[in-house]
Amino acid sequence: MERTLVLLKPDAVERGLVGRLIARFEDAGFEIVEMCMERLSRDKAAAFYAEHAGKDFYDRLLDFVTRGPVVVMALQRDDAVERARQIIGATDPLAAAPGSIRGDFGLNKTFNSIHGSATREDAEREVEFFFPSVQ
Repeated sequence: MERTLVLLKPDAVERGLVGRLIARFEDAGFEIVEMCMERLSRDKAAAFYAEHAGKDFYDRLLDFVTRGPVVVMALQRDDAVERARQIIGATDPLAAAPGSIRGDFGLNKTFNSIHGSATREDAEREVEFFFPSVQ
């Protein structure tokens, strides 16, 4: 079994999409290993998105993910990272496949409703970041 991290961003929470988005992962055979809702501090958001520091969208990203609560999930199944990325869709909702979360619910590159681990290495780091007790 492989694990991945999915973060439902403040726009998904504000728009009442949490249940529908979780159901998409459960319907695809994912098991929720850990889940929490929290409001990220700017420091925690900066640490989580550290690889984007210095990019032109970084400050907007931090403003956005700290403006309200997020739902964070550690999910598992075979090929979890790849399958989650398919369900999530491309970062830009205009380029995301119809039927993907971002294709259906994303408003733009910033307000795209969801974060998912991009690689297995990212998934391990990100799950550990939010859920250090998950092995």
